[in-house]
Amino acid sequence: MLSKAEAAHYCGMAVKRFETDCPVRPVQYPGGNMRWDTRDLDQWLDGLKDNSDKDDTVESVVARLHRI
Repeated sequence: MLSKAEAAHYCGMAVKRFETDCPVRPVQYPGGNMRWDTRDLDQWLDGLKDNSDKDDTVESVVARLHRI
């Protein structure tokens, strides 16, 4: 289980980019501490590889540009 900064680093992203782009929901520990599961992050990252060729519609490209 990783903190937000650790999870962003794990994914090779800056924290602000991670906050914007990563759809993985953290797990809330008792006391409010939030942690990201590496298995969930791996699943998301693996899905990016699977969808890289399929998600190039005009709408998806424009949506990605708006997130930058």
